Amino acid sequence: MIPEIFELAGRLPVRRLGYGTAQLTGPGYWGPRGEARNAVAVLRRAVERGVTLIDTADNYGPSIAEELVAEALYPYPAGLVIATKGGVVRTGPDAWHIEGRPERLRAMCEASLRRLRLDTIDLYQLHRLDPDVPMAEQLGALDELRREGKIRHIGLDSVTAEQLDAARELTDIASVQNRYNRTDRASEPLLTLCEAHGIAFLPWFPLGNGSLTTDRVCTDIAAAHGVAPGQIALAWLLHRSPVLCPTPGTGSLAHLEENLGSAAVRLGEEDMSRLDALS
Repeated sequence: MIPEIFELAGRLPVRRLGYGTAQLTGPGYWGPRGEARNAVAVLRRAVERGVTLIDTADNYGPSIAEELVAEALYPYPAGLVIATKGGVVRTGPDAWHIEGRPERLRAMCEASLRRLRLDTIDLYQLHRLDPDVPMAEQLGALDELRREGKIRHIGLDSVTAEQLDAARELTDIASVQNRYNRTDRASEPLLTLCEAHGIAFLPWFPLGNGSLTTDRVCTDIAAAHGVAPGQIALAWLLHRSPVLCPTPGTGSLAHLEENLGSAAVRLGEEDMSRLDALS
């Protein structure tokens, strides 16, 4: 059986197939994408379909994605986990810089709390480690926010296995987010470490930024199962490791239904062997 649920930090259960909000913003994660009512409809439908993990970030828009989450879902239903990120400042389409000074991380977190209409953020992820600020200071700021009850759990984005080990010496880490999919497995050592310590791995670009919807192996296996190639790519992640919790994003209701249908796809040993082979 493929586990449907993952317990963040061993105590916060979420369905492993979640929903990411980046695609609710415009090109380059800047400005709105279409009418807000469409984004609201997609978010509400995701929760109606059983999604319990919503992944967002303060710089998507910037601010727009978090505001849409609150508009669509507040007051939040019991069991819904909202994850957001801070530590990156966006100044234009695809233009951003890392900001890990403790006072800035605090200001970003408190702004996210206001936009999301929350007293506590279930999972607050450091969007990037700032190379100009000691890791201990960055994680120390998040630890302080956790002690104040503003953060429940801490996550990291785009780190190495070595950085995760170093971070775990400083504080408890509940999740990581790195690029990972069928054809991009540079983060395999990180996945192994997450499995060893029960840390959630939220893979970004789970569909290879769209490339896996035309991938030959995914296409062949999809035809045999009567599903879409993208569903095979997402199902592979769910089969690949019990700590993988993909949060594919979309602004389309039809694509949302397709993505969420991936949880019902059961891959056999031969399917997995073909998908595991990178050649």
